[in-house]
Amino acid sequence: MLLNRLWIGLFLIALAVGLGKLIFFSDLMIFKQMVDALFESAELAFKIALFLTGALCLWMGFMEIGEKGGAIQKLTVLVAPLFTKLFPDIPKNHPAVGSMMMNFSANMLGLDNAATPLGLKAMGQLQELNPKKDTASNAQIMFLVLNTSGLTLIPVSILAYRSGAGSASPSEVFLPILFSTFFASLVGLIVVSIKQKINLFNRTVMAYLGTVTAFIVGLLVLLFNKPDLVEPISNVGGNVLLFSVIIVFLLLGIRKKINVYEVFIDGAKGGFDVAIKIVPYLVAILVAIGVFKASGAMEILFEGLRYLLELMAITNTKFIEALPTAFMKPFSGGAARGMMLETFATHGVDSFIGKMSATFQGSTETTFYVLAVYFGSVGIKKTRYAAGAGLIADAAGIIAAIFISFLFYT
Repeated sequence: MLLNRLWIGLFLIALAVGLGKLIFFSDLMIFKQMVDALFESAELAFKIALFLTGALCLWMGFMEIGEKGGAIQKLTVLVAPLFTKLFPDIPKNHPAVGSMMMNFSANMLGLDNAATPLGLKAMGQLQELNPKKDTASNAQIMFLVLNTSGLTLIPVSILAYRSGAGSASPSEVFLPILFSTFFASLVGLIVVSIKQKINLFNRTVMAYLGTVTAFIVGLLVLLFNKPDLVEPISNVGGNVLLFSVIIVFLLLGIRKKINVYEVFIDGAKGGFDVAIKIVPYLVAILVAIGVFKASGAMEILFEGLRYLLELMAITNTKFIEALPTAFMKPFSGGAARGMMLETFATHGVDSFIGKMSATFQGSTETTFYVLAVYFGSVGIKKTRYAAGAGLIADAAGIIAAIFISFLFYT
């Protein structure tokens, strides 16, 4: 229901703003721009799906090797005690656990292209356990919210964009993104746990969460004391770890004496099927965003926010210049990335606004994109409270990013 209302709302707001510009400012081109945005967004949606086809085939192929070779089962055993508490409806040692863990790991490394295929694999396995095929299950909602909160340990892609934009210190945003995503993930977990009546004070849950927290704090202390390690860990660590996972999958497959090539092909075929299914959902969400932006509604929204903050005697409102990235991220990673790069070009990659924009890009996930793609891939139409919980996690990440940015960058 929330997605339906949001979709209709974006179009109606765009129409109202467009009519206002036409009537009061005689802007004769506004509706042409909005119609152009419709077709451009539909084309963009297909291009994204086309790109995802290759990524889906690649990673679902390797996931099939990992499953046949026993790697996914070993990973499942490792996280089973925690996932048993957070996902009580999933049978012990179910393959969905390993797929979810692989998805979370890719997100932690900031490897967006790898995370999506792994997440779609997990969503398909969770759908097999779902008694109501058109309605999101508790397990699917928990998985999606933890996915969209996007705990990021090494934001590889953002560091690469900052480096490409000529930053003197691309890794400067590393720690703020880590802090922001940690708060977003924690809030998302708490919200869904309250809704599903999951006890987070259980010893097992506290042990896992405590271990993760200790790791993050330990990493922060290490990098704070040795800042020269930030860049090599960020730029090299994630990619080395990911490639190592692929090699381990292949070696385990060889050990099990399976035909890894044939197994890869079988898995890759499933990736193509999934890519075809998500095209309509991508088109739907991206055309609404495109029209909303082309109408000028987004610009009005942020000017209104600036005015409200000034009325509240908040004089330091320069962070608003970076907010378009934060606003677009729940809808589209590509659009948010474009906003971030535009901010780099306008204000400078190493300016306060530029660094805050990069922090926003890394501190939240593409909630509505994930809703559309993940749920669309398995035919779920009733998403229940998934969007609301995901947006609360996003809001926590954005608020944390604002405070942390002022702490680190000023």
